Amino acid sequence: MVRFMKNKMMLLGAAAALCLSATAQAANDGWYLGLEGGANWVQDWTFTVVPADFPGQASFDTGWAALATVGYGFGDWAVEFEGGYRSNKIDQNVLQPDGTEIWDGQLDETTFMANVKYNYPLTQKLTLSVGAGAGADYSKLQAISPNGTSADADNWAFAYQGIAQLGYAVGQQSEVFVSYRYFRTEQQSFDYVPTFDNVWEGDNFEKHTATIGFRYYLGNAPSAEPMTAPPPNQPAEPAGAPSEFIIFFGHNKSDLTPQAMDVVKEAAIAAKGGNVANVKLLGHADRSGSDSYNQALSLRRAKAVKSALVSQGVSDGSISMDAKGESEPLVPTADGVREPQNRRVNISF
Repeated sequence: MVRFMKNKMMLLGAAAALCLSATAQAANDGWYLGLEGGANWVQDWTFTVVPADFPGQASFDTGWAALATVGYGFGDWAVEFEGGYRSNKIDQNVLQPDGTEIWDGQLDETTFMANVKYNYPLTQKLTLSVGAGAGADYSKLQAISPNGTSADADNWAFAYQGIAQLGYAVGQQSEVFVSYRYFRTEQQSFDYVPTFDNVWEGDNFEKHTATIGFRYYLGNAPSAEPMTAPPPNQPAEPAGAPSEFIIFFGHNKSDLTPQAMDVVKEAAIAAKGGNVANVKLLGHADRSGSDSYNQALSLRRAKAVKSALVSQGVSDGSISMDAKGESEPLVPTADGVREPQNRRVNISF
């Protein structure tokens, strides 16, 4: 039986290309842009009016938020710069000098944040991301007195946030996602001198922001390197020698690309031509993700290859499968590292 073992360097080059051409995930490597919009809620804000030193409390209507991000993904991590704008009208602003005064107004905030996120794949297309960020918050608080007098005051404050996102891959380089942010600033101070001759000094602003967004990855998927046949003068293996083929996969993928199908077809021709009674499939994954997830992913890859072989005329009963997860890497790596050569299925006779 002629051995159809693919040239190793040629396959490794193809593997790298296949990874880049796979559907983009939230954890994709490289630069990306994001836009999102939704609702914003501000918790009641307690403050003190100085120098009179009497208390006040403002509550806010549900407002809106718009955010834009520029980020860079590497492995399961991403860092990004985020610019945002939030606007909420004052529902009721109660000042209590001698009695109760009801004021009106609006809170507008512009934010500049640096975020770090960890991306965890739940399925081939669905990714959970959690992260945190810190930066600056510019707040502008409009106050309108009961007699209609209006004044604006602004303040810069340090801010930080927690982030949770759920993304779904659509197309080759994009995803849609829903996002939640808990946002908090340091204490706020608004100077209304000379209009009201006072300063409002208060607690932190606390906000909750829920959005829907779209993210686009800028990296263009390159063409796969050509899958050339072995040199024509390559000596044949002795009769009975096992054939072996390797199918490579993109990150967190179990679908077969056109290049991978070419290898499957060659394996099917070899199996049928040699009347092979036992075709062994062994699925593998890299060390990006949990052990249990990678075990299941490597099995899905083996099942995908089996289905493709059957579609090419190989008997279902002659195919056996096993999955090794991340336990038998072709290239040893540290935990969490993506390695294209470890995302594979070995076909052997």
